[in-house]
Amino acid sequence: MTSSTALQSIEKHIPIVGNIHTKSPIAYGATRLAVSAVNAAHMAVAESYINGLEVPDSVLRSLFDTCMPVLFRYFPSLLTAYEWVLTETDRTAEGSRDLMKIHYDLPQAMLNPMLGDGKLIYPKYTMGLWEKGAANLEQSQMQMIDDVIEKLDIQDGDRILDFGCGWGCVPNYILSKFPNVQFTGINLSHNQCEYMRQKMQDPESYLSSGRFTLYEGDLNDANFETKFDKILSIGVFEHIGNLTKGFQKLASFLKDNGKVFIHIITVRIPNNMSSPFLHKYIFPHGRIWKYDAVASHNKDLKTIKNWYLNGYNYSTTLVNWLKNFDDSQAIVKDLDYGMDYGKFRRIWRFFLIWADTLFASCDGEYIGNGQYLMVRA
Repeated sequence: MTSSTALQSIEKHIPIVGNIHTKSPIAYGATRLAVSAVNAAHMAVAESYINGLEVPDSVLRSLFDTCMPVLFRYFPSLLTAYEWVLTETDRTAEGSRDLMKIHYDLPQAMLNPMLGDGKLIYPKYTMGLWEKGAANLEQSQMQMIDDVIEKLDIQDGDRILDFGCGWGCVPNYILSKFPNVQFTGINLSHNQCEYMRQKMQDPESYLSSGRFTLYEGDLNDANFETKFDKILSIGVFEHIGNLTKGFQKLASFLKDNGKVFIHIITVRIPNNMSSPFLHKYIFPHGRIWKYDAVASHNKDLKTIKNWYLNGYNYSTTLVNWLKNFDDSQAIVKDLDYGMDYGKFRRIWRFFLIWADTLFASCDGEYIGNGQYLMVRA
Protein backbone atom coordinates (compact mmCIF):
# COMPACT_ATOMS: atom_id res chain seq x y z
CA MET A 1 0.00 0.00 0.00
CA THR A 2 1.42 3.41 -0.99
CA SER A 3 1.51 6.30 1.46
CA SER A 4 -1.14 8.08 -0.59
CA THR A 5 -3.45 5.06 -0.51
CA ALA A 6 -2.88 4.65 3.22
CA LEU A 7 -3.74 8.31 3.82
CA GLN A 8 -6.96 7.99 1.80
CA SER A 9 -7.89 4.88 3.79
CA ILE A 10 -7.46 6.80 7.05
CA GLU A 11 -9.24 9.94 5.80
CA LYS A 12 -12.23 7.81 4.84
CA HIS A 13 -13.12 7.57 8.52
CA ILE A 14 -12.26 11.14 9.55
CA PRO A 15 -14.88 13.88 9.13
CA ILE A 16 -14.29 17.09 7.12
CA VAL A 17 -10.76 16.34 5.84
CA GLY A 18 -10.05 14.87 2.41
CA ASN A 19 -12.52 13.83 -0.26
CA ILE A 20 -16.15 13.86 0.88
CA HIS A 21 -17.07 11.34 -1.83
CA THR A 22 -15.02 8.59 -0.15
CA LYS A 23 -16.29 9.03 3.44
CA SER A 24 -17.70 6.21 5.50
CA PRO A 25 -21.38 6.73 6.43
CA ILE A 26 -20.51 7.98 9.93
CA ALA A 27 -17.77 10.33 8.71
CA TYR A 28 -20.05 11.60 5.93
CA GLY A 29 -22.85 12.36 8.38
CA ALA A 30 -20.48 14.21 10.69
CA THR A 31 -19.12 16.16 7.72
CA ARG A 32 -22.63 17.24 6.70
CA LEU A 33 -23.22 18.52 10.25
CA ALA A 34 -20.00 20.50 10.04
CA VAL A 35 -21.08 21.90 6.66
CA SER A 36 -24.34 23.07 8.26
CA ALA A 37 -22.35 24.91 10.92
CA VAL A 38 -20.14 26.59 8.29
CA ASN A 39 -23.27 27.57 6.33
CA ALA A 40 -24.80 29.12 9.44
CA ALA A 41 -21.65 31.13 10.18
CA HIS A 42 -21.40 32.27 6.55
CA MET A 43 -25.02 33.43 6.50
CA ALA A 44 -24.71 35.13 9.90
CA VAL A 45 -21.87 37.28 8.58
CA ALA A 46 -23.61 37.94 5.25
CA GLU A 47 -27.02 38.84 6.67
CA SER A 48 -25.58 41.01 9.44
CA TYR A 49 -23.90 43.06 6.73
CA ILE A 50 -26.96 42.99 4.46
CA ASN A 51 -29.20 44.18 7.29
CA GLY A 52 -27.08 47.21 8.05
CA LEU A 53 -24.04 46.27 10.15
CA GLU A 54 -21.37 48.83 9.30
CA VAL A 55 -18.22 46.88 8.48
CA PRO A 56 -15.31 48.42 6.55
CA ASP A 57 -14.42 46.64 3.31
CA SER A 58 -10.96 45.94 4.71
CA VAL A 59 -12.45 43.99 7.64
CA LEU A 60 -14.60 41.87 5.32
CA ARG A 61 -11.65 41.16 3.07
CA SER A 62 -9.44 40.20 6.01
CA LEU A 63 -12.09 37.77 7.26
CA PHE A 64 -12.42 36.11 3.87
CA ASP A 65 -8.65 36.13 3.30
CA THR A 66 -8.20 34.30 6.59
CA CYS A 67 -10.89 31.64 6.12
CA MET A 68 -10.79 30.70 2.45
CA PRO A 69 -7.20 29.39 2.16
CA VAL A 70 -7.81 27.10 5.13
CA LEU A 71 -10.99 25.70 3.56
CA PHE A 72 -9.45 25.24 0.10
CA ARG A 73 -6.25 23.60 1.31
CA TYR A 74 -7.42 21.51 4.24
CA PHE A 75 -11.20 21.23 4.47
CA PRO A 76 -12.69 21.41 0.93
CA SER A 77 -15.65 19.23 1.93
CA LEU A 78 -16.92 22.14 4.07
CA LEU A 79 -17.54 24.06 0.83
CA THR A 80 -20.25 21.59 -0.27
CA ALA A 81 -23.09 23.77 1.00
CA TYR A 82 -25.85 21.31 -0.05
CA GLU A 83 -25.91 17.64 -0.92
CA TRP A 84 -27.28 18.38 -4.39
CA VAL A 85 -24.05 20.25 -5.14
CA LEU A 86 -22.08 16.99 -5.09
CA THR A 87 -23.69 15.22 -8.05
CA GLU A 88 -25.76 15.87 -11.14
CA THR A 89 -29.42 16.65 -10.59
CA ASP A 90 -32.25 15.13 -12.62
CA ARG A 91 -33.05 18.40 -14.39
CA THR A 92 -30.66 20.05 -16.82
CA ALA A 93 -31.25 23.45 -15.23
CA GLU A 94 -32.59 23.96 -11.72
CA GLY A 95 -34.59 27.07 -10.82
CA SER A 96 -33.84 28.87 -14.06
CA ARG A 97 -36.88 31.16 -13.78
CA ASP A 98 -35.87 32.08 -10.21
CA LEU A 99 -32.40 32.85 -11.51
CA MET A 100 -33.81 35.22 -14.15
CA LYS A 101 -35.98 37.02 -11.59
CA ILE A 102 -33.32 37.38 -8.91
CA HIS A 103 -30.40 38.14 -11.14
CA TYR A 104 -30.40 38.44 -14.91
CA ASP A 105 -33.65 40.40 -15.19
CA LEU A 106 -32.54 43.03 -12.70
CA PRO A 107 -32.70 46.61 -14.03
CA GLN A 108 -30.30 46.82 -16.94
CA ALA A 109 -29.58 50.42 -15.95
CA MET A 110 -27.80 48.95 -12.90
CA LEU A 111 -26.06 45.97 -14.49
CA ASN A 112 -24.84 47.67 -17.65
CA PRO A 113 -22.74 50.45 -16.02
CA MET A 114 -21.28 47.91 -13.59
CA LEU A 115 -20.20 45.47 -16.30
CA GLY A 116 -19.24 48.08 -18.91
CA ASP A 117 -21.35 49.03 -21.92
CA GLY A 118 -19.24 50.18 -24.87
CA LYS A 119 -19.88 50.55 -28.59
CA LEU A 120 -18.23 47.22 -29.39
CA ILE A 121 -17.97 45.47 -26.03
CA TYR A 122 -21.47 45.18 -24.64
CA PRO A 123 -22.06 44.16 -21.01
CA LYS A 124 -20.33 40.84 -20.45
CA TYR A 125 -20.89 38.97 -17.21
CA THR A 126 -17.75 36.85 -17.24
CA MET A 127 -14.10 37.35 -16.39
CA GLY A 128 -11.86 39.54 -18.43
CA LEU A 129 -8.42 38.24 -19.35
CA TRP A 130 -5.83 40.38 -17.54
CA GLU A 131 -2.77 38.14 -17.62
CA LYS A 132 -1.80 39.37 -21.09
CA GLY A 133 -1.45 42.96 -19.95
CA ALA A 134 -4.92 44.50 -20.45
CA ALA A 135 -5.01 48.13 -19.32
CA ASN A 136 -8.72 48.36 -18.51
CA LEU A 137 -11.92 46.32 -18.24
CA GLU A 138 -12.96 46.75 -21.87
CA GLN A 139 -9.55 45.69 -23.13
CA SER A 140 -9.55 42.66 -20.80
CA GLN A 141 -12.87 41.51 -22.27
CA MET A 142 -11.60 41.95 -25.83
CA GLN A 143 -8.51 39.89 -25.01
CA MET A 144 -10.66 37.22 -23.38
CA ILE A 145 -12.80 36.86 -26.53
CA ASP A 146 -9.69 36.89 -28.74
CA ASP A 147 -8.38 34.01 -26.64
CA VAL A 148 -11.64 32.10 -27.20
CA ILE A 149 -11.47 32.73 -30.95
CA GLU A 150 -7.97 31.24 -31.03
CA LYS A 151 -8.76 28.20 -28.87
CA LEU A 152 -12.00 27.38 -30.70
CA ASP A 153 -10.28 28.01 -34.05
CA ILE A 154 -13.11 30.14 -35.40
CA GLN A 155 -12.92 30.55 -39.16
CA ASP A 156 -14.66 33.08 -41.40
CA GLY A 157 -17.85 31.47 -42.70
CA ASP A 158 -18.48 29.37 -39.58
CA ARG A 159 -22.02 28.94 -38.31
CA ILE A 160 -21.75 29.50 -34.55
CA LEU A 161 -24.19 28.89 -31.70
CA ASP A 162 -23.76 30.87 -28.45
CA PHE A 163 -25.61 29.08 -25.65
CA GLY A 164 -26.40 31.70 -23.02
CA CYS A 165 -25.33 34.70 -25.08
CA GLY A 166 -25.97 37.34 -22.41
CA TRP A 167 -26.23 40.82 -23.88
CA GLY A 168 -24.68 39.68 -27.16
CA CYS A 169 -21.16 40.89 -26.40
CA VAL A 170 -19.34 37.82 -27.71
CA PRO A 171 -21.39 37.52 -30.94
CA ASN A 172 -21.06 41.26 -31.62
CA TYR A 173 -17.28 41.21 -31.19
CA ILE A 174 -16.76 38.05 -33.26
CA LEU A 175 -19.08 39.32 -36.03
CA SER A 176 -16.91 42.46 -36.17
CA LYS A 177 -13.84 40.28 -36.80
CA PHE A 178 -15.33 37.85 -39.35
CA PRO A 179 -17.55 39.30 -42.10
CA ASN A 180 -18.97 35.92 -43.14
CA VAL A 181 -19.68 34.31 -39.76
CA GLN A 182 -23.33 33.49 -38.97
CA PHE A 183 -24.29 33.61 -35.27
CA THR A 184 -27.27 32.27 -33.33
CA GLY A 185 -27.75 33.17 -29.69
CA ILE A 186 -29.91 31.39 -27.08
CA ASN A 187 -30.93 33.31 -23.98
CA LEU A 188 -33.61 32.80 -21.33
CA SER A 189 -33.44 36.35 -19.95
CA HIS A 190 -36.16 38.56 -21.45
CA ASN A 191 -34.40 41.77 -20.42
CA GLN A 192 -31.14 40.74 -22.05
CA CYS A 193 -33.01 39.70 -25.19
CA GLU A 194 -34.69 43.11 -25.32
CA TYR A 195 -31.25 44.74 -25.15
CA MET A 196 -30.10 42.63 -28.11
CA ARG A 197 -33.28 43.34 -30.08
CA GLN A 198 -32.55 47.05 -29.76
CA LYS A 199 -29.01 46.45 -31.00
CA MET A 200 -30.39 44.41 -33.90
CA GLN A 201 -32.11 47.62 -35.04
CA ASP A 202 -29.01 49.79 -34.51
CA PRO A 203 -27.00 50.22 -37.74
CA GLU A 204 -23.80 50.73 -35.68
CA SER A 205 -24.16 47.28 -34.10
CA TYR A 206 -22.89 44.12 -35.78
CA LEU A 207 -25.98 42.39 -34.40
CA SER A 208 -27.92 44.34 -37.05
CA SER A 209 -25.85 42.84 -39.88
CA GLY A 210 -28.45 40.17 -40.71
CA ARG A 211 -25.94 37.54 -39.57
CA PHE A 212 -27.29 37.26 -36.01
CA THR A 213 -30.37 35.28 -35.00
CA LEU A 214 -31.78 35.43 -31.48
CA TYR A 215 -33.68 32.61 -29.79
CA GLU A 216 -35.35 33.58 -26.51
CA GLY A 217 -36.04 30.48 -24.49
CA ASP A 218 -34.71 27.42 -22.72
CA LEU A 219 -32.00 25.14 -24.13
CA ASN A 220 -34.29 22.12 -23.69
CA ASP A 221 -36.92 23.62 -26.00
CA ALA A 222 -34.53 24.79 -28.71
CA ASN A 223 -34.41 23.13 -32.12
CA PHE A 224 -32.58 24.29 -35.23
CA GLU A 225 -32.94 23.27 -38.85
CA THR A 226 -29.20 23.34 -39.51
CA LYS A 227 -26.21 22.13 -37.51
CA PHE A 228 -23.40 24.36 -36.28
CA ASP A 229 -19.66 24.34 -36.98
CA LYS A 230 -18.88 25.76 -33.56
CA ILE A 231 -20.79 26.03 -30.30
CA LEU A 232 -19.61 28.16 -27.42
CA SER A 233 -20.98 28.59 -23.92
CA ILE A 234 -19.40 31.15 -21.64
CA GLY A 235 -20.37 31.32 -17.96
CA VAL A 236 -23.55 29.25 -18.25
CA PHE A 237 -22.80 25.73 -17.04
CA GLU A 238 -22.55 26.96 -13.44
CA HIS A 239 -26.35 27.05 -13.72
CA ILE A 240 -26.67 23.63 -15.38
CA GLY A 241 -27.39 20.86 -12.90
CA ASN A 242 -26.84 17.97 -15.28
CA LEU A 243 -23.75 18.08 -17.49
CA THR A 244 -24.67 14.81 -19.21
CA LYS A 245 -28.02 16.13 -20.46
CA GLY A 246 -26.59 19.54 -21.28
CA PHE A 247 -23.81 18.07 -23.41
CA GLN A 248 -26.26 15.67 -25.07
CA LYS A 249 -28.36 18.65 -26.19
CA LEU A 250 -25.37 20.61 -27.46
CA ALA A 251 -24.09 17.55 -29.34
CA SER A 252 -27.43 17.31 -31.15
CA PHE A 253 -26.82 20.80 -32.61
CA LEU A 254 -23.25 20.08 -33.71
CA LYS A 255 -21.94 19.06 -37.12
CA ASP A 256 -20.04 15.79 -37.17
CA ASN A 257 -16.70 17.59 -37.37
CA GLY A 258 -17.77 20.55 -35.21
CA LYS A 259 -16.27 21.82 -31.96
CA VAL A 260 -17.70 22.97 -28.63
CA PHE A 261 -16.03 25.43 -26.27
CA ILE A 262 -17.16 25.57 -22.63
CA HIS A 263 -15.98 28.32 -20.25
CA ILE A 264 -17.00 28.04 -16.59
CA ILE A 265 -15.97 29.03 -13.10
CA THR A 266 -14.20 26.02 -11.68
CA VAL A 267 -12.52 24.87 -8.48
CA ARG A 268 -9.50 22.59 -8.09
CA ILE A 269 -10.64 20.58 -5.07
CA PRO A 270 -12.07 17.02 -4.87
CA ASN A 271 -15.71 18.16 -4.88
CA ASN A 272 -18.01 20.74 -6.43
CA MET A 273 -18.80 23.73 -4.23
CA SER A 274 -21.53 26.26 -3.57
CA SER A 275 -22.51 28.90 -1.03
CA PRO A 276 -25.74 29.48 0.93
CA PHE A 277 -25.38 33.23 0.32
CA LEU A 278 -25.09 32.79 -3.44
CA HIS A 279 -27.99 30.32 -3.48
CA LYS A 280 -30.32 32.70 -1.60
CA TYR A 281 -29.39 36.10 -2.98
CA ILE A 282 -27.44 35.83 -6.25
CA PHE A 283 -27.45 32.52 -8.16
CA PRO A 284 -30.26 30.14 -7.07
CA HIS A 285 -29.15 26.51 -7.51
CA GLY A 286 -25.79 27.59 -8.89
CA ARG A 287 -22.73 25.46 -8.30
CA ILE A 288 -19.04 25.59 -9.11
CA TRP A 289 -18.01 22.37 -10.83
CA LYS A 290 -14.67 20.84 -9.90
CA TYR A 291 -12.06 21.22 -12.62
CA ASP A 292 -12.20 17.62 -13.90
CA ALA A 293 -16.02 17.39 -13.92
CA VAL A 294 -16.43 18.40 -17.57
CA ALA A 295 -13.74 16.04 -18.88
CA SER A 296 -15.30 13.13 -16.96
CA HIS A 297 -18.57 13.48 -18.92
CA ASN A 298 -17.67 12.09 -22.34
CA LYS A 299 -20.81 10.26 -23.41
CA ASP A 300 -21.92 12.66 -26.17
CA LEU A 301 -19.03 15.11 -26.15
CA LYS A 302 -15.44 14.44 -25.19
CA THR A 303 -12.81 16.93 -24.06
CA ILE A 304 -9.76 17.07 -26.33
CA LYS A 305 -8.06 20.00 -24.60
CA ASN A 306 -8.58 21.98 -21.43
CA TRP A 307 -7.12 25.06 -19.73
CA TYR A 308 -7.17 26.52 -16.22
CA LEU A 309 -7.18 30.31 -16.03
CA ASN A 310 -5.83 31.67 -12.74
CA GLY A 311 -8.36 33.31 -10.43
CA TYR A 312 -6.37 36.55 -10.66
CA ASN A 313 -8.26 37.26 -13.90
CA TYR A 314 -11.68 37.11 -12.28
CA SER A 315 -10.54 38.82 -9.09
CA THR A 316 -9.28 41.80 -11.09
CA THR A 317 -12.52 41.87 -13.09
CA LEU A 318 -14.56 41.94 -9.87
CA VAL A 319 -12.48 44.82 -8.49
CA ASN A 320 -13.43 46.81 -11.58
CA TRP A 321 -17.10 45.83 -11.32
CA LEU A 322 -17.21 46.95 -7.68
CA LYS A 323 -15.68 50.32 -8.55
CA ASN A 324 -18.18 50.78 -11.40
CA PHE A 325 -21.04 49.77 -9.09
CA ASP A 326 -19.98 52.27 -6.43
CA ASP A 327 -19.40 55.02 -8.99
CA SER A 328 -22.92 54.61 -10.44
CA GLN A 329 -24.87 55.01 -7.18
CA ALA A 330 -26.40 58.35 -8.16
CA ILE A 331 -27.81 56.75 -11.31
CA VAL A 332 -29.04 53.43 -9.92
CA LYS A 333 -30.33 54.23 -6.43
CA ASP A 334 -33.88 55.07 -7.59
CA LEU A 335 -34.44 51.98 -9.77
CA ASP A 336 -36.94 49.27 -8.85
CA TYR A 337 -35.22 46.26 -7.22
CA GLY A 338 -38.27 44.85 -5.46
CA MET A 339 -36.71 45.75 -2.10
CA ASP A 340 -35.23 48.66 -0.21
CA TYR A 341 -32.28 49.98 -2.22
CA GLY A 342 -29.98 50.14 0.80
CA LYS A 343 -30.43 46.41 1.35
CA PHE A 344 -29.98 45.64 -2.35
CA ARG A 345 -26.76 47.67 -2.41
CA ARG A 346 -25.36 45.82 0.59
CA ILE A 347 -26.25 42.43 -0.95
CA TRP A 348 -24.32 43.28 -4.08
CA ARG A 349 -21.36 44.87 -2.32
CA PHE A 350 -21.05 41.78 -0.13
CA PHE A 351 -21.22 39.58 -3.23
CA LEU A 352 -18.59 41.52 -5.16
CA ILE A 353 -16.17 41.80 -2.24
CA TRP A 354 -16.57 38.15 -1.26
CA ALA A 355 -16.16 36.93 -4.85
CA ASP A 356 -13.09 39.12 -5.41
CA THR A 357 -11.30 37.69 -2.36
CA LEU A 358 -12.49 34.18 -3.21
CA PHE A 359 -10.79 34.20 -6.61
CA ALA A 360 -7.67 35.90 -5.24
CA SER A 361 -7.32 33.33 -2.46
CA CYS A 362 -4.22 31.09 -2.57
CA ASP A 363 -2.83 33.17 -5.46
CA GLY A 364 -5.75 32.12 -7.67
CA GLU A 365 -4.62 28.50 -7.84
CA TYR A 366 -7.73 26.89 -6.34
CA ILE A 367 -10.62 28.75 -7.93
CA GLY A 368 -10.54 30.29 -11.37
CA ASN A 369 -11.96 29.49 -14.80
CA GLY A 370 -11.93 26.21 -16.66
CA GLN A 371 -12.06 26.08 -20.45
CA TYR A 372 -12.77 22.90 -22.38
CA LEU A 373 -12.53 22.20 -26.10
CA MET A 374 -14.86 19.33 -27.01
CA VAL A 375 -15.87 17.28 -30.04
CA ARG A 376 -18.44 14.57 -30.65
CA ALA A 377 -17.62 11.47 -28.59
